[in-house]
Amino acid sequence: MEKHALTPDYLKKAAERGSKLGLERITELCRILGDPQSETKIIHVAGTNGKGSFSAMLSHILRASGYVVGSFSSPALTGVTDSFRINCREISMNVLDWVMADVIPAAESMDDKPTEFEVLTAAAYELFRRVDCNVAIIECGMGGDTDSTNVVKSPLLSVITNVALDHTAFLGGTVREIAAHKAGIIKEGRPVLYGGADLDAFEVINAAAFEKNAPLSVTDQFRTLGTSTGIGGTELEFDGFGKARVPLIGTYQIYNIANVLTAVELLRREGLDISDEAVRKGLAETKWHGRFELLCSDPVVIFDGAHNPDGIRQAASSIRQCFGGGKVALLVGVMADKEYRLYPSILGQYVERAFTVIPDNPRALDSTVLADAFTREGIAARSFTDLAKGVKAAYSFAKDNGIPLVALGSLYMYREFCEALGKITKK
Repeated sequence: MEKHALTPDYLKKAAERGSKLGLERITELCRILGDPQSETKIIHVAGTNGKGSFSAMLSHILRASGYVVGSFSSPALTGVTDSFRINCREISMNVLDWVMADVIPAAESMDDKPTEFEVLTAAAYELFRRVDCNVAIIECGMGGDTDSTNVVKSPLLSVITNVALDHTAFLGGTVREIAAHKAGIIKEGRPVLYGGADLDAFEVINAAAFEKNAPLSVTDQFRTLGTSTGIGGTELEFDGFGKARVPLIGTYQIYNIANVLTAVELLRREGLDISDEAVRKGLAETKWHGRFELLCSDPVVIFDGAHNPDGIRQAASSIRQCFGGGKVALLVGVMADKEYRLYPSILGQYVERAFTVIPDNPRALDSTVLADAFTREGIAARSFTDLAKGVKAAYSFAKDNGIPLVALGSLYMYREFCEALGKITKK
């Protein structure tokens, strides 16, 4: 058998089982493996947006503090190993194979076979146990209560970054319904941080925390002073920590940084040794992909995984802040279940021309339908069935007109977008 074929082949087989909510299968799988999720200190992160950036910044801070830190995120942007990191570095396929050699037989021994994400989640917990992580940051895939990551009984800290409308077909059509799912990660007597501003969501989370005797903290965004964000990164002063700089771009990173610094204070109360120097060093070294990420400078090319209403509004704010309200070339590819009409309605004033593409996912929206949404708003748009051709056309238009290219939408198209851009810029 070809080297590394076992893991990808098995994950493909598991993916055919579809997506199923519920904790029965993951609970059994972890039990067979010896409950690895109970042997590492876990920071469990849920939220509509901001999970990835929050986790990346906190991981770098913990690494700078001398801890061995693991992290698990989804979806993988460049390949399956991209979901797993030790000390902020992606693991190799050899390491994943090493773990999967035990996870696969355990999964196959079950009558009700686990889904792909359940297998990956179990592999993450097993990995972090094997390499003796001091702490691991685990992102929910979707929701919270029935998400397969939610088998942790006593997390070091539970974090809900924010709550907004997304995955409404699964989680409900109101913020309160969605907040109830995310509040499912709150555990008896364990601290929880809510980093959002929605009052309805807060009421639901507060009630859940009270019921579980879980101390609830809320990020005070008014502690944030002197903020600035641009192509060079984000700077701010946070009361109690002083000035900090993060290479990450986007106005929403200001809120994420405030959440991270508040989480640091809570983790200190839980006994973690995190100095102010480690905080500044970790933030300054943070790298994360697909969140208003600068990929090219001439012309400026940005990729941002804005795929829900809150994300699209934040993208508009970042475009306005970074480019002074000037026009951009916009490339968009999105899943069919998203509110795709919000792209032209929210971003239209900043768009010189739109280029629509189809992400590599069976749930992707037809690019012609997406282009029609722009043209109905009076915005010139071209659709492409071949993503690489769409990227080439958008890049050429941006370069010829001296304007930035901003790619928005599904993170499922990040890898293919970067590959297409790399071929263009290497010529």
